Formats: sequence, structure tokens, C-alpha cells
Amino acid sequence: MLNPCDESFLARLRGLLPEGRLTAPEPRHLEEPRGRWHGVAGAVARPEATAEVAAILAACHDARVGVVPWGGGTGLVGGQLMTDGPAPLILSLERMARLRGAYPLENALVVEAGMILADVQAEAARVGRFFPLTLASQGSARIGGNLAANAGGVHVLRYGNTRDLCLGLEAVLPDGTVCDGLTRLRKDNAGYDLRHLLIGSEGTLGVITAASLRLFPVPAATVVALLAVPSPQTALDLLCLAQDRLAGMVSAFELIHRTGFDFMEETGLELRAPLDPLPDWMVLLELGLVAGIEPEVVMAGLYAAAADRGLVADGVIATSDAQAAALWHLRETIPEANRRVGAVSSHDISLPLSAIPGFIARAPAELAGLGDFRINCFGHLGDGNLHWNVFPARGRSRNDHVGVRETVKTRVHDLVHELGGSIAAEHGVGRLKVADLSRYGDPGKLAAMRAIKAALDPRGIMNPGAVLG
Repeated sequence: MLNPCDESFLARLRGLLPEGRLTAPEPRHLEEPRGRWHGVAGAVARPEATAEVAAILAACHDARVGVVPWGGGTGLVGGQLMTDGPAPLILSLERMARLRGAYPLENALVVEAGMILADVQAEAARVGRFFPLTLASQGSARIGGNLAANAGGVHVLRYGNTRDLCLGLEAVLPDGTVCDGLTRLRKDNAGYDLRHLLIGSEGTLGVITAASLRLFPVPAATVVALLAVPSPQTALDLLCLAQDRLAGMVSAFELIHRTGFDFMEETGLELRAPLDPLPDWMVLLELGLVAGIEPEVVMAGLYAAAADRGLVADGVIATSDAQAAALWHLRETIPEANRRVGAVSSHDISLPLSAIPGFIARAPAELAGLGDFRINCFGHLGDGNLHWNVFPARGRSRNDHVGVRETVKTRVHDLVHELGGSIAAEHGVGRLKVADLSRYGDPGKLAAMRAIKAALDPRGIMNPGAVLG
């Protein structure tokens, strides 16, 4: 049974920390981007060093006070706030945002967990390297939260998830023990790899305080194009063609339905679609090329080969950095348009690539009889991650469908599970999908997860209610 973060506990904690480390919660600490979750908290701890994090966790462990780690607050599944129960302590890493070391010859960067993702990218660029994790929220998301959620983004196809971009971690376990694993080694088989246990654990097993990150050479040239495709199946065929012709140089491959552009127009986001007439399906393609390859020649050759196979019907190729940025801005504005329309139910799902066309064809029928809906399907086709979101008909509100929201979600997730997919692709489980994890998760895996949680956090203080409930 947890105890609240009350004044008596805070008085004890103040005696362990320098002045100014404890403050009252601000509204941003108790809200999430979609406005569906509202949290409770007794205070916010703002440590500036790993030793302070250790002191905080040791005190919370001893007093049985819940701890909710907080990075940039950008999560979409409620993992960064606790909605009820004894008021927890929010542990914010925003003051731990220092660069600890840059090693361009090793393609490595060591940063603290509170560094904003865009600043990590800038530090990599400063030493002539590239950190490929790219998210719409990169101006506010923090690398510790990205690691805790194993964030994805648009470059997973080429570079992998956040898990694949991490060489080592420094973390504090629930009892205050510091695990210093800030290695920059590519090979280290000396026992269990706690790094991969903590990455994706969403703050339920400990607090990540610093990370060694993998860097990459900056592509010699980048090509971005928005291409009209006849269907999701031809989009997959185009992906296969691009990878066959340009092995290792396809950086991003995004599937976009015209509904995203319709929503932008409907909600007053005045962004002009670059294709006219606007097709039902489009692909946003990015190539990161090595030196010695002419971008125009490569893209022209790919387009011609795709056209010969009937895989593309139209397209626009960016001829400047500004045009490339404008195409990506269109893609990154889709979630804002979705937010303004208001989804009945949003689904962050992944599927085997070959199952995606069948899912897209079958899923609308699963909702037959539940209401008059519009579907906005878009996402990272290259790695199988779709955002398949259900919206009310124009002129209606998501509040008109509150009674069927859970049924909509269940029917979509049942189909995803039937096709061998996952109901938590890149946003994680948080508190939103705890019941879904229990419903669809493998019993053996869930039992192992609970055993790990009990071993590392026997008092259950770390992010109570998240992931396993």
C-alpha cells in the first residue's frame, strides 16, 4: 500500500536535498497532450545530479511513496501522470540536461536524460554527426523519456527504434541504487544487459539519468518526394523496389491518406496539398545518399522504374531544403489536424508488412453498425507502424460516440491481434493500454514481466498503475 507525498514526507525530503529542488506541480505536470488524462501529485522534485535522484528514490522507497518520472510530458498513453490514488512525487529530469561527452571518432554522444531531443540532434551536428531519432515533438520531448518509451519516429526503417540507438545507460533503481552502465562499447557480453530491460519500461523499473547514444555519418545528400500511389499494396511494392535499388539508403517511407489533407482544410490549417488532383493514397519518401551519387539521377531512375510497374501515378520531388522541409511539415501537421477534429478512438498499431493492405481493407467493416465514421490512416509504413484513427462524420463530435469508443477500440485491436500485430507500436502502454496488454499479451511474457517488476520494485513505487496496472 502506497503512502501520499504529503507535507511530512516533503519535510524529510527537503533535509536530503539542496534548496529549491522541491516545488508545487504546475498544470503541465498534470495534463497530457490530448487532454484526456489529468493527474494528481503532491510535489515535483527537480534534481540536478544523479546522486540527488538516488537520494529521492531511496527516500520514496523507504516511505512507500509513489514516483512518476516526468520528461517532456509529450506521451500519448498516460504514462507520465497518475490519475488517482495516494498523491505521488513527480520526478522531473528537466534540470539534468548536460552534455557529458562527444566522441565523433566513436560515433557516440553521452548526454543526461533531461536533454531535449532537438538539442541532442544539435550536439551531434556540432561534431559533424547525425542522431537519427526524429519526432514531431522533438522540440519538447526529452531523451530520457524517449528511451523509457522506446520511441520510434520516422527513421526507424533505416536506423531502428530508440533502443537501437543506445549503447549504454546510467540509471537509478527504485531503492536508490545507481547502475553505471554508460559504456560506449559495441560489444559487451558481461552478464545481463540491464540497458534493454530499462529501455521501454516506461519508468516502472527505475529512472534513466544519462545515456550513451549512437551517432551516424551525415548523409551526403537527401532526397524527399511525395508520390501518389494507387493503393497500400502498391505502396509496399514501391518500398520493396526502393530498397532493392538503394539498399540501406531509404531513410523514411510514410503512408498518407488524403483524409489527413481534408482535415487540415476542415480545421483551418492552411497548408496547400502539392498534388492536384489529390490522390487517395500517397507516400512520403526520404533517401539519405552516400557521396558520389547524384540525387536527381537516383530519384528520376526510381520514379521511372516505379512508373513502369504501375506503382506511382504522380509525384513532386523537393529541389531544395526548404521544399523538403515543407513536405515533411505537411506530414507532421496531420496529428494537429486530427486533434482539432477530435478522434473517437486512436490506434497506434504495428503489423507484419504483408498484412497491412488486408488490415486496411478489412478494418472499416469491423465498425459497421457502430456509427458514421471517417478513418484517417497514416504512419510509418516502412516499419509497419500505422496510426489508424477513427473520427466522427463531419458536423458531429467525438462526444456523440462516447458510448461506443471502447467497442471501436476492441474491434480494431482484435483484428490487429488476429493478424499478428501489436496494439502498442511506438507510444507504449502507459495507463491507457493496461487492459489491452492484459487481453492480448502472451501469458508467459506477462508473468515474466510481473516477476521482474516484483524483483526490482518490490514496494511498487515506480510509476504506479503504468504498464502492468
